[in-house]
Amino acid sequence: MQGVTGMDANSGWWLVGFGLVLVAVVVVSSIRERLALRDRLLGSWGQLPEVRRQDSPASLEEAFQYASQLHPADSTVDALTWQDLNMQAVFRSLNLTESSVGAEALYARLHAFDFGHAGDLEDLIGFFTTEPVARLRCRTAFARLGKSDHNQTQAYLLEGAKHELHQTWRYVVLGCLPLVGLALAFALPLLGVTLVMASLIFNLIYYQLRRERLTVELNAMRYLVQTVATARRVAKLKTPRQAALQQALAPLATITRTAFVFRIKTGTAGEVIADYLSIAFMLPFISYNFVLEKLHRFREAALALWRQLGDLECAIAIANYRLAQPVSCIPRFEEGGVSATGLVHPLLKKPVANDLAWARTALITGSNASGKSTYVKSVAINCLLAQTINTATAETFTLAPGHVITAMAIQDDLSAGDSYFIAEIKAIRRLLTQVQKGARTYGFVDEILKGTNTVERIAASASIIDWLEPTAALTMVATHDSELTAILGAGVVNWHFQESVDAGGVHFDYRLHQGPATTHNAIALLAHLQYPAAVTATAKQLAAEFEATHRWPAVAPPAPNA
Repeated sequence: MQGVTGMDANSGWWLVGFGLVLVAVVVVSSIRERLALRDRLLGSWGQLPEVRRQDSPASLEEAFQYASQLHPADSTVDALTWQDLNMQAVFRSLNLTESSVGAEALYARLHAFDFGHAGDLEDLIGFFTTEPVARLRCRTAFARLGKSDHNQTQAYLLEGAKHELHQTWRYVVLGCLPLVGLALAFALPLLGVTLVMASLIFNLIYYQLRRERLTVELNAMRYLVQTVATARRVAKLKTPRQAALQQALAPLATITRTAFVFRIKTGTAGEVIADYLSIAFMLPFISYNFVLEKLHRFREAALALWRQLGDLECAIAIANYRLAQPVSCIPRFEEGGVSATGLVHPLLKKPVANDLAWARTALITGSNASGKSTYVKSVAINCLLAQTINTATAETFTLAPGHVITAMAIQDDLSAGDSYFIAEIKAIRRLLTQVQKGARTYGFVDEILKGTNTVERIAASASIIDWLEPTAALTMVATHDSELTAILGAGVVNWHFQESVDAGGVHFDYRLHQGPATTHNAIALLAHLQYPAAVTATAKQLAAEFEATHRWPAVAPPAPNA
């Protein structure tokens, strides 16, 4: 009997020791993770962010489609403009966010905006720029939340009732069985232990089977609950939005009681233990509808909470972007045209700065690779950045609020049966349709109507540009068709980019010059790439005769044995 008692005592100490080891492992692992996170966050500040595997374009676009229904905006950047300007790369250069809440908010901000509200985050941007301790704590809280592609948060905020689980009573019954077994164990040990073991095994198997069918729902709920838990931590920071955050959080705070159940997966030993406890009592399924009911009852508070959290991460990302960019400014909004000094393209590593004074339709001519398209894109991108994040990559930037529409990187659409020219005129039609609504619109067209024959291209291009000139639109058109400068005359302002040619090849200064282009480089490039001398000589002769007479001469037949 004494031997049995001794064994029981030893077993008890063994269990205590094992528990202490587990606690030590969890504590050490947690400390190492926190230190590594701190080093990463401190090292990333003031740098353009690195691209991560999370924040897939498909996930961000999915969230934006739901968010656009929750928060309609005055202006939306359509898919073609987003593609033309490579705004996905612009987003990546901005995306210092640590959570999907922030990334989705930043993506939505670049996609849709309200006129006159570009500076709505300036209080937060200024705060996080000058308060490094609060910034680090805020980023740490969001980093603990982490990122989860296709997390369905926006869908649940929009239509939560559709995701409700049915017949939750059975999960309650199954979850209570282990407790009943424990209670019985004091009076009927064999029956109690058997019930505990059987219910645990059954619950484990049943949970795994149900989880396979409800993976999306459980992952979504996990991220929702942990977002509210993150909000509780962030609301303790004395930011300019603390009061608004606390107000939105108040009716939702009880959701965090389920945070133990819906944790973000980190793979630690403590998490594994907690997972088995949750499964044993079917807590994820039981808690699921409780959270949904809260979100549905306090929907407006939930929307406000998510907006406030998104604003915090957007503000940090914008503050970092301004610091990391070689040149940036806060734009001014005034009626009239668009003006800038020291304007650069935000995605180029070594951009050439140009000024801008754009008050009427502008026609930009110039040789191949001279910088026309890059300049047009730099203006268009900054018209968007100014109105979405209140930032421009320029020394100064002034504009009036307006829509931004481009027709630049056109491609044929085989799925729709559209040729290149059909795709092109559909793209330009978007601009005309928006202009007809009467609101200020900034239109950008590159190589206008290049998909058709010369005569009709020039005639139709001139007609479109002439139609746009008296409207509320400001249009910038890049073209190789120098004939347009003569046809449109004083009806447009002419700018050009130029080059110089020497024995070393063709050289560009990438500077904007006033007036139409007076030089060409296509034939010079042929010579530089060592085309046959006869080809370049004939090309020069044909071009010279056309420019002198405005008529194309016949090509002389080749000499025998040429």
